[in-house]
Amino acid sequence: MLKNIRTDLAVECLTDTGPSLPQGVRRDTETVGQTPITRVSIETPEGAKAIGKPVGNYVTVETAPFHRFTSEFEDQVQIVGDELKKILPDGPALVVGLGNSAITPDALGPEVINLIFATRHLQQDLSSISGFDNLRSTAAIAPGVLGQTGIETAEIVSAIVRELKPCGVVVIDALASREIARLGATVQISDTGIAPGSGVANHRKELSQKTLGVPVIAVGVPTVVDMNTIAEDLAGEQPITLPDKGRSMMVTPREIDTIIENAAKTVAFGINLALQPSLSLDDIISLVN
Repeated sequence: MLKNIRTDLAVECLTDTGPSLPQGVRRDTETVGQTPITRVSIETPEGAKAIGKPVGNYVTVETAPFHRFTSEFEDQVQIVGDELKKILPDGPALVVGLGNSAITPDALGPEVINLIFATRHLQQDLSSISGFDNLRSTAAIAPGVLGQTGIETAEIVSAIVRELKPCGVVVIDALASREIARLGATVQISDTGIAPGSGVANHRKELSQKTLGVPVIAVGVPTVVDMNTIAEDLAGEQPITLPDKGRSMMVTPREIDTIIENAAKTVAFGINLALQPSLSLDDIISLVN
């Protein structure tokens, strides 16, 4: 039987731990309005080893499916923004959208960057004239992928961090989930950074406080499930063998275009609210459009 379950979601890593959590791991749940939120804290190296995730905090927001209209959109944006506010350091920020804009399931990061309210280039007098005071200095970039640029994403981001000296970096990336139901219906926020390409088993140099020297907050939405993971879950305890081609497949929903579009709005507007608390959601939508 396959033993090749892959997931980027910390909450899914608890599935096989049994009724009791490993030592050094805590989990809390609450519901805000109609939105369930799960917080997983990995506090010790032993807990990190048991879960397979770095020490840190992981927040899972279970949204309405992004492929259809929901009246909860504004509430979900606010929840994402509020969760980010709790862990974002004060001061100038850099927002980085990872992924390949030419591949739809991997385009979340670049699409989010298109909706980020970048303010670093605005002079203080200009912001005052426009009626928006106290804007946080924010820069945003979608650095592409190694195959497009020939440069490791970590190298690009490290160079920008050295030049701009932000107080924190927010990194957005598409993720892989274990459960099909979570595809396009979950936002994960963590303070542990991220390894670009991990969702499709194409690990690159990580972006974290250890590598960049500043806090790195990762925001992601699962857009793919590994075929091995699907086969494992469907087979249960029955032995199963996938053909070689199937073992390397990643599966994405047919509504992925709509999922990326709506997920990008939720994540981007949430980030904007967290970075610019003096602005309302209506202000932000007007400014980025």
